[in-house]
Amino acid sequence: MAIIRMSEIQKAPKSELEAKKKELCKELMKLSAQKYTGTLASPGKVKAIKRAIAMINTVKPKA
Repeated sequence: MAIIRMSEIQKAPKSELEAKKKELCKELMKLSAQKYTGTLASPGKVKAIKRAIAMINTVKPKA
């Protein structure tokens, strides 16, 4: 259940990574709200999104 692969992160330009990170953060906020209201359908998606955000933060693109 990979949201974004490491090879995609390394090849992507910085502006695209920032947009993807912003999108993932919004999705994580929605899932967190669903978790606390008890309507979360797939709890594994939260972990995958957190991992994708961490990979984006870790990789420093050259361009």
